[in-house]
Amino acid sequence: MTTLHTSYDEAVADVADGSTVLVGGFGMAGMPVELIDALIRQGATDLTVVSNNAGNGDTGLAALLAAKRVRKMVCSFPRQSDSWVFDGLYRAGDIELEVVPQGNLAERMRAAGAGIGAFFCPTGVGTPLAEGKEVREIDGRTYVLEYPIRGDVALIGAHVADRMGNLVYRKTARNFGPVMATAATTTIAQVARVVDVGDLDPEVIVTPSIYVDRVVCPA
Repeated sequence: MTTLHTSYDEAVADVADGSTVLVGGFGMAGMPVELIDALIRQGATDLTVVSNNAGNGDTGLAALLAAKRVRKMVCSFPRQSDSWVFDGLYRAGDIELEVVPQGNLAERMRAAGAGIGAFFCPTGVGTPLAEGKEVREIDGRTYVLEYPIRGDVALIGAHVADRMGNLVYRKTARNFGPVMATAATTTIAQVARVVDVGDLDPEVIVTPSIYVDRVVCPA
């Protein structure tokens, strides 16, 4: 059952040290910045964070990295013009990195939510990303075996929720939120507003409430 919260701190209070945390967002679009700030205040450490990129500027995910709470970063784009926090940590040997191609990242989380044990994908064949992985030829094409990515917690940003926890996203801010919600043991969504049950058109609901444990919306 989804619970509603007005406090970001309350929503992340039980995130444990060593957790794998899925963080939504494509750059800053859809990034649950307030939930990340609350996680920084909460103090959980030794985290593995899964996200599309490794933080932007000094806010949101970058701030969590700067606080040295993250042991390992799993992402598609660890370096860009404003990823100086991650870049400094990685060059100093203070953080581990696993690079996952963007499509594989989404599909590995989708597989976790769908109960798929593993899948073969052609992306990465013949590159260092395939080293140590099982390779198989299927219908004349070479594929690499990939395993699901599961999270202990998913922190995602949505636009509107109803009181049951059904979620609607705003345009490109949708990005990784839907697959992350299905792939985590506990999904926490921050939203701009909460409406009554029945106010959302069922045809536009993207993430059903069954995948959402907590919704946070400031009073």
